[in-house]
Amino acid sequence: MEGDVMDKVEATGTVHDFDPMSGSIPATKVEITVSCRDLLDRDTFSKSDPRKFSFGRTEVIDNTLNPDFVRKYILDYFFEEKQNLRFDVYDIDSKSPDLGKHDFLGQVHCTLGEIVGSPASRLEKPLGGIPGKKCGTIILSAEELGNCRDYATMQFCANKLDKKDFFGKSDPFMVFYRSNEDGTFTICHKTEVVKSTLNPVWQPFSIPVRALCNGDYERTIKVEVYDWDRDGSHDFIGEFTTSYKELCRGQSQLNVYEVVNAKKKIKKKRYINSGTVICWFASLTLTLLVLKGNPSQSTSLHYMNPYQMNAYAMALKAVGEIIQDYDSDKMFPALGFGAKLPPDGRVSHEFPLNGNVENPYCNGMEGILEAYHQSLKTVQLYGPTNFAPVVNHVARYAAAVQDGSQYFVLLIITDGVISDMAQTKEAIVNAAKLPMSIIIVGVGQAEFDAMVELDGDDIRISSRGKLAERDIVQFVPFRDYMDRTGNHVLSMARLAKDVLAEIPDQLISYMKSKTIKPNPVPPAYSTNHKQC
Repeated sequence: MEGDVMDKVEATGTVHDFDPMSGSIPATKVEITVSCRDLLDRDTFSKSDPRKFSFGRTEVIDNTLNPDFVRKYILDYFFEEKQNLRFDVYDIDSKSPDLGKHDFLGQVHCTLGEIVGSPASRLEKPLGGIPGKKCGTIILSAEELGNCRDYATMQFCANKLDKKDFFGKSDPFMVFYRSNEDGTFTICHKTEVVKSTLNPVWQPFSIPVRALCNGDYERTIKVEVYDWDRDGSHDFIGEFTTSYKELCRGQSQLNVYEVVNAKKKIKKKRYINSGTVICWFASLTLTLLVLKGNPSQSTSLHYMNPYQMNAYAMALKAVGEIIQDYDSDKMFPALGFGAKLPPDGRVSHEFPLNGNVENPYCNGMEGILEAYHQSLKTVQLYGPTNFAPVVNHVARYAAAVQDGSQYFVLLIITDGVISDMAQTKEAIVNAAKLPMSIIIVGVGQAEFDAMVELDGDDIRISSRGKLAERDIVQFVPFRDYMDRTGNHVLSMARLAKDVLAEIPDQLISYMKSKTIKPNPVPPAYSTNHKQC
């Protein structure tokens, strides 16, 4: 009989209702990583399979008494408050959500401050709760999260990995770890298992950059490669190290990594490596930003009319349906700014429309529109309207990938109000040397003089006496494309055509400025993946 081990976490503390008129001071967000060692073995014919709860279920780890959980707890940390935590560990023997039907493996109490205040913010405590039994140990690590909201989309393949299975080829998977200040590593991602091959191609995946390296592009990332075994005793193939900055170089000889098994290297004089891993990294990132208004009033540009789309939704759909064809997975981070957020009324200029801080990606245009409409029901739209933070946000991401493998497009839909014109001009001038473009669609009847100035078609935008290296901004007023006959399909097609007209030339101008030439056409990809 096989089972699943679950770690259930309950945090007790004061919960504040959201009062949009008075927000509390934002807390520091910390990420808690959980590991266990030497758990009780409650399964007769196999080891326990760990799983944990944190206000909802996390992943199952099969057949191990020493689990390292990938999914994290992200908690608000208040230095001045005592925040009690309780960790319960269970061995799950079925799919039932009732904990009473599963084997209890142990429990520990602590405070969030106790974890944060431990040496290197790493707390190790014995599990208890079962009289006369040694229940093993739980290890809790905390790291303060940075403000980085970027996401990395990556794909890897491998070539000529070591054969580990006696009766067949290996079943490879990879485990990613970010380095900590004390020299230890924290698990942050596992790929899927690719069965029966020494030349696997893993599926593309997206991961928050702060989970991968907490926004530090030069922080060491360790990657281990294993051969999957059903009993949980996965065979170590080898490992390599890299950094997010290196991974951003995309597909090239610089992103081919030797997978090295240190023990084999010591034993065998002629040992070279246990295979190679290649990073493929090329995607167009589109960040969508929706601005303010009062959706409950029919006079608002955000008003949700049950019979027709509002101007924001129409502009999103018109432009997004064209540009999404240039993104491989059709997953887009969609953000809003200028709103008070629950639960504390904090004003944000960069919040996920889907409400998921850890994964703001939406599936295609339908997912974006659904998230947009849902956000109007949960946030209080609020000024001021600052453009510079979001321009700088995308610019930081683009700055890490200047080899031509990626190009970034920022779409801003606005009513024309801007509260930080000088800062925005400076941000655009700085961004003009990076692989990015900015599209601005103005909705409503306001004057858009500021947006026209940012466009820079007549006079190249400048800041502090410095001219922008390239023209990267395209502005169009939505009202110019409203068809009086009601033919929205035709008018939105004209809008998309005009708003995207300058993107190809802007992309080419960047490539020429960096003397980047197109990559050669790749050779045909064989069915046995030997081209990796």
